[in-house]
Amino acid sequence: MHIFGKILGTFFGFLFGGAFGAVFGLFIGHQFDKARRLRQAGFNTGFGSGPSQAQRQEEFFKAAFAVMGHVAKAKGQVTKEEIQLASTMMDRMSLHGEQRKAAQNAFREGKESDFPLDTVLERVRISAGGRFDLMQFFLELQISAAFADGDIHPSERNVLHKIARGLNFSSEQLEQRLRMQEAAFRFQQGGFGGQAGGGSHHSGGSWQQASSADQLSDAYKLIGVDSNADAKTVKRAYRKLMNEHHPDKLMAKGLPPEMMNVAKEKAQEIQNAYDLIKKAKGF
Repeated sequence: MHIFGKILGTFFGFLFGGAFGAVFGLFIGHQFDKARRLRQAGFNTGFGSGPSQAQRQEEFFKAAFAVMGHVAKAKGQVTKEEIQLASTMMDRMSLHGEQRKAAQNAFREGKESDFPLDTVLERVRISAGGRFDLMQFFLELQISAAFADGDIHPSERNVLHKIARGLNFSSEQLEQRLRMQEAAFRFQQGGFGGQAGGGSHHSGGSWQQASSADQLSDAYKLIGVDSNADAKTVKRAYRKLMNEHHPDKLMAKGLPPEMMNVAKEKAQEIQNAYDLIKKAKGF
């Protein structure tokens, strides 16, 4: 724990200003400890000249894995599924050597009991330049981490709400993305009739029909529309999502290059869901 600044601040504050000075010194010391902690974690603390584009991307990258570790710790103990999720995410980003070590260190940093979540999220907003789609990408990464075992624990949900507020998303916006991510999780697992007849006790046709119906239902939820939405509504929702998740646009706005593959996978997921809906509706 980082308490050196608090001790010094309280001591000198009391020495020169009595009880009131001690309280003020404690506050100043707390800010010093937070800044020191973030420097040790590799985050820019905002003092001096503004960070460069590369520094902002590095902050965004490290913060993503640190907050991921914080989400994983929400239930009290990090499960092997959540550790595997972090490793899988690193594989998807093709992280090796020092980059992978930096991600692992950040993940461990996020698991600490005194992890300064609010301060880190403030730095994420700064490194993202306040851009909605970058902060949405960051939030969706954390939702994916929470869904590592296929479900979200109430403690994880509470932490996700804190993260959403820290990134200026409302509770309603978070809940919508949780529903979309849950549908995306099932959509990825489904296979759209790919396993029909393989050891199932149902006939191939009836299994595929049920599987296709479930897959289509999840496709609607992934896109964020009702199953009775008309073609115009579906296309509008699809175009909005693709505009927000387009990898090239995200890169142009400051997405770390290591995260390009994850952005591409998300865009492909949206495209697959849209293609399935188009086929079902015949447009």
